[in-house]
Amino acid sequence: MKEIINSEPFILAITVLSYWIGTIANNRWNKPVTSPILIAVVILIPLLLLLNIDYPTYEQNTHLITFLLGPTVVALGYNMHKQFNVIKSNLLPILLTVFIGSLVGVLSVMAICFIFNAPIELMVAMEPKSVTMPIALGISERSGGILALTAVSVATCGIFGSVIGPWLLDKLKIKSRVAKGLAMGSAAHGVGTGRAMQMGRIEGAVAGMAIGLMGIFTAIIIPIIEAIMA
Repeated sequence: MKEIINSEPFILAITVLSYWIGTIANNRWNKPVTSPILIAVVILIPLLLLLNIDYPTYEQNTHLITFLLGPTVVALGYNMHKQFNVIKSNLLPILLTVFIGSLVGVLSVMAICFIFNAPIELMVAMEPKSVTMPIALGISERSGGILALTAVSVATCGIFGSVIGPWLLDKLKIKSRVAKGLAMGSAAHGVGTGRAMQMGRIEGAVAGMAIGLMGIFTAIIIPIIEAIMA
């Protein structure tokens, strides 16, 4: 029985099933709290604990989903190509907005950690919270951060942004589709971009571009700030 529970087909099945349940709930109620990813996480974590499936086993047996992220990135590039004229006409605002967002994201983490006198390892682990996971882990490792904490902060930021982002943009009466895409992509990286693509093609294309720019700017800003503070 233990071998079946820890097998790749079983773990893939419960992962896909959890997300499918979240999708059904989101289609039925369409509320911030019914985000498919949020529901999948809420289902999966207790289930993994109940079945005594540790994280290394789960990670190893969901490599197929990780592999599919590659074609997903290509799909984002195709969408950006289709919306090239929109991106080109708004290039300067996009660059400036993402740069400021990256700077504020890093400085806000530093400020909060200084206020609460948090260890330096905690601070550097959370600085790249708004960057897509592979880049965030690379930045954190270079700076001596705790990689597990970086992964948790990035995942939490993405889920929180995808859940709260559309609701907050609506409450603030943000009508610009470019602005919505920038907000979702730069603040909530891949998860936010997935939600932005549900909002519209322009939102999804701009969010996809924001992911890459956010990673580049953050990778440049953090070492500069560290050098100034050294």
